Amino acid sequence: MTPAPQPNVIAMAGFGIFIALSLIITWLAARRTNTTEDFLAAGRSVTGWQNGLALAGDYMSAASFLGIAGLVALSGFDGLIYSIGFLVGWPVVMFLIAEPLRNLGRYTFTDVVAFRLQQTPVRVASAFGGLAVVAFYLIAQMVGAGNLIRLLFGLQYEVAIVIVGLVMLAYVLFGGMLATTWVQIVKAVLLLGGAGLLALLVLARFSFNPLALFQEATRQYGDAVLAPGQLVSNPLDAISLGIALMFGTAGLPHILMRFYTVPDAQTARSSVAIATAVIGVFYLFTFILGFGAMVLVGHDAIRAVDAGGNMAAPLLAEVVGGQAFLGFISAVAFATILAVVAGLTLAGAAALSHDIWVSVVRKGSASEREQFLVARGSTVLLALASIALGIVFKGQNVAYMVGLAFAIAASANFPALVLSVFWKPCTTHGAQASMIIGTISTLTLIYLSPTIQIDILKHSAAWFPLKNPGLVTIPLSFAVGIIVSLVAPEPDAARRFADVEQRIHFGE
Repeated sequence: MTPAPQPNVIAMAGFGIFIALSLIITWLAARRTNTTEDFLAAGRSVTGWQNGLALAGDYMSAASFLGIAGLVALSGFDGLIYSIGFLVGWPVVMFLIAEPLRNLGRYTFTDVVAFRLQQTPVRVASAFGGLAVVAFYLIAQMVGAGNLIRLLFGLQYEVAIVIVGLVMLAYVLFGGMLATTWVQIVKAVLLLGGAGLLALLVLARFSFNPLALFQEATRQYGDAVLAPGQLVSNPLDAISLGIALMFGTAGLPHILMRFYTVPDAQTARSSVAIATAVIGVFYLFTFILGFGAMVLVGHDAIRAVDAGGNMAAPLLAEVVGGQAFLGFISAVAFATILAVVAGLTLAGAAALSHDIWVSVVRKGSASEREQFLVARGSTVLLALASIALGIVFKGQNVAYMVGLAFAIAASANFPALVLSVFWKPCTTHGAQASMIIGTISTLTLIYLSPTIQIDILKHSAAWFPLKNPGLVTIPLSFAVGIIVSLVAPEPDAARRFADVEQRIHFGE
């Protein structure tokens, strides 16, 4: 076993300050969190600017800050496919999804899919797919958290995972969506500022000339670092990953859930525009950070701390700014992980409490207090699950793991959402089949992929050649939904399509 690093006192102080700030926010939010709507939707009182920053905070996860920087540092140009893929999904959200979600739903995107369809079959299938997305996304955040705290506190990986899970549980359980929103806003500002300062310090080493940085990278590692093929050599793999990242954004439960925290559709659209601008600037920084770590830290030093490359950005901070800056960047990364894990946990809790317990088990007859208690109980279960998953998937690159979550979201959630809202013939069984087949086929092909079969199980070959299955599973999910709907029409669902069209444009 690799010995744990020595504790970083400055980083520990930074962590302590952020945790204290989070707990203060939680205490203030807990005083205003008395109902299910408060817990899951912040009382629908969040403004456009606040929700835009919170959306950016939710989206700029450990995969963005730690994972992409690590992929670029170890693989060069190919790491950009994640930056671009994560960003280009936002126009789809803004122009296709934001307004229907806010006008048709209440707490989860399943409300939208089930609006004109039979509730129970759709909600069960949707919860199945949504929880699979949440699980893979949680893995990425927890793996990043474990590596980060191990690097800075000198704790063992497993102990670090447990600590993160318990801290996150404390403020989600008591503060709900309001606390999570404000923690995400604080985290977005800190992350954008920290990444920008780190990028400036890197460029200062090269007279603020990015071309000089890239030239140094090619001098040390050859021209290949500026060419595609280091990370994704199969063109089909690149296409598959790209479409999963693009359409997966519009199927992420914790992102879609944020549109219920605002008072109206116009605010929902404006918040997406703000989030897109913030996220776009941030992803420009990650490219500089990745090449900066490649040149100033080096492949060997990055892999020595974490084989997946997830600690490239913190190690770069230490090189350009010393222990104090390492402490600051690490505290920012920790804030990033905590905020995203909180949003994911709330999304999972909403699926379990609102979609399964209230709508399916209790047939909509649960009292307000019962809904509130079930939502909180679901939060505890998901926190325990996130701890277990983080331990099992130790050593994986967090950006790659999030890529798999996007593949599930793009295959299980996005097709059913689009078909139910925009295609009149869509039926209950069509939407249900689309979500179930999308989820099962994606999970199956992920298991049969080189990542699981070769990297984790250490087999000599994989049954399925692509690392990301989106190229197969997204068209399959659309096809299944369309075919099942056409084979067995549902007149009641078709008649209610007019209600959907009216609500999309005019609200309630």
